Amino acid sequence: MMILILEKMIEEGNPAFSCSWESARLGKAGFLAHSRLFVLYTVLKPNFWLRSIHMKVLITGGAGFIGSHLAEACLKRGDEVYIIDDLSTGSENNINSFREDERFRGRFFVTIGSIFDHETMLELTGISDVVFHMAAAVGVRYILKNPLESIRINIQGTEKVLELCAKFKKKVLIASSSEVYGKHLHAPLVETDNIIYGPSDKFRWSYAASKLMDEFTALAYFRTKGLKVIVARLFNTVGPRQTGAYGMVIPRFAEQALTHEPLTVYGDGNQTRTFTYVKDVVKALIALMENEETPGEVFNIGGTEEITILELAQKIIRASGSASAIERIPYSEAFEKDFEDMQRRVPGIEKIKTAVGFEPETDLDTILERVIADVKKKKGL
Repeated sequence: MMILILEKMIEEGNPAFSCSWESARLGKAGFLAHSRLFVLYTVLKPNFWLRSIHMKVLITGGAGFIGSHLAEACLKRGDEVYIIDDLSTGSENNINSFREDERFRGRFFVTIGSIFDHETMLELTGISDVVFHMAAAVGVRYILKNPLESIRINIQGTEKVLELCAKFKKKVLIASSSEVYGKHLHAPLVETDNIIYGPSDKFRWSYAASKLMDEFTALAYFRTKGLKVIVARLFNTVGPRQTGAYGMVIPRFAEQALTHEPLTVYGDGNQTRTFTYVKDVVKALIALMENEETPGEVFNIGGTEEITILELAQKIIRASGSASAIERIPYSEAFEKDFEDMQRRVPGIEKIKTAVGFEPETDLDTILERVIADVKKKKGL
């Protein structure tokens, strides 16, 4: 009972447990002396002290879908959170629900701007303890329409973040993508698999190559500069706040189903995916950042329920009570000539499970219920 009471006080940000990251650097003894209650709690549960330290967290792309959920989770932990986002694919609507929350007043700072703004990034990186680099060009449609800008954002933007983190010796997590695996047909995909891409005149693969270059650069900083950097390969993260505008399939299907429009399935619909709930992904990202054994490593983060896109469309129609039909559209009509699809994408998660105990907690049916409810709310249905 005592542990439950103390945990609730910590989660609610009780001042008795307030402690800055800087004071924690004085050592475990000095940190515990900060609060008699904390001493009592750590006697009862001695491994908790590491994860309860309040940090200054910088999140690039913090107004994006995943970045906003990460920011909210860090705030609820008691962290001081700084985000930067140019709103090219993010939205202030993603952060408005907690931006004015009294619990977070004086701990949440928003910069609308670019990661290429050197002076701004210099200041934000310098005052932060850790950095989550989530900013990137995202979505198949955006990438095909903006190939040069997508390459610039992903490669040069990541290089800028790594350069500054190395300058200030700040631990950083780089968000990569399952796209880096390319055209593999086997499952599960594991971090040591070889990479197979299509030809360079298919701009579909420019995104995959740019994210792989981010990984190479990050690991080079680890090996040559000693930078504490972690690479997380994300597989189809979904949940509330995600938009279907850039090609994300579940919110697109949900919007079509709720407006009783045909659900447009590209190709024959037999391509398979797994989907991971965004809050599960956020827990994994935070766990990777907190672990001292994860720097210099690459980790898959993804779900385990493999489903064809055709079956996914049928599930969403049933879950939403829709009368929509399913319409198959050839890739040549849905996208530009540069498009090639990955026919199968299933992650192996043994490595991250071993490292931090991650397993997805939210099943696909629950994910679909929550996304459908979110779309209904947005559309006033």
